[in-house]
Amino acid sequence: MRPLNLMAVETPSVNPDLPAALVAEIDEVITHYPQKRSAAVMVLHALQDHFGCLTPPAMEWAAARLGIEPIQVLELVTFYPMFRQEPAGRFHLRICRTLSCALAGSHALHGQLCRNLGLDPEAHGLQTTEDGRFSVEFVECLAACGTPPVMMCNDRCHEAVTLERAEAILNECR
Repeated sequence: MRPLNLMAVETPSVNPDLPAALVAEIDEVITHYPQKRSAAVMVLHALQDHFGCLTPPAMEWAAARLGIEPIQVLELVTFYPMFRQEPAGRFHLRICRTLSCALAGSHALHGQLCRNLGLDPEAHGLQTTEDGRFSVEFVECLAACGTPPVMMCNDRCHEAVTLERAEAILNECR
């Protein structure tokens, strides 16, 4: 991946090849916020939905569209676990690794999922199976600290996930 250009831009420096309808949708979303920058998360969701991940050109385009520095967009992308800079598999499994989930067994959960899918249980970044069907990723807080361990499969949150329940979720996806 090429480094993100951290210089401020007034107009998009890289054309991420967006359809006119998506640009219009993004521009309409921006009008719902008192300041353009406040729409950043929604704009990033729209771009990720289109591209499958947030590429450096897409992040630069978003920064220019919102009138903010590209580093500010990168800060959002690297902070929130729902954003990714690499494409994920059809089923994206995210396991929370923060304290309450770790104490409740999220490391064992992550390890089991990785072993069952032929991935490295020691790797904590995004890993995708060779067929592109599954991705597994250890992420920061998924905001359900009262019911750990927490796992998301795509946009669906699963709380108090046991090893058996994780297997059932995998089988549902297969």
